[in-house]
Amino acid sequence: MDIANLSMSSINTSSAYGVAMLSKSLDTASATGNQLVEMIDSAAMERSVNPAVGSNFDMYV
Repeated sequence: MDIANLSMSSINTSSAYGVAMLSKSLDTASATGNQLVEMIDSAAMERSVNPAVGSNFDMYV
């Protein structure tokens, strides 16, 4: 058995797994960012239709 080749194979597998997980997390972050932008755009659309909604806050104690 060649210990050096077995060790390098393990390192390559771990590295490939890490890259795949990073790629997946970047995809998830990108999708979340896109959804956040869509929510902000929809809130801006609501404010343009009803500009007085949410602009005042009355509180009595």
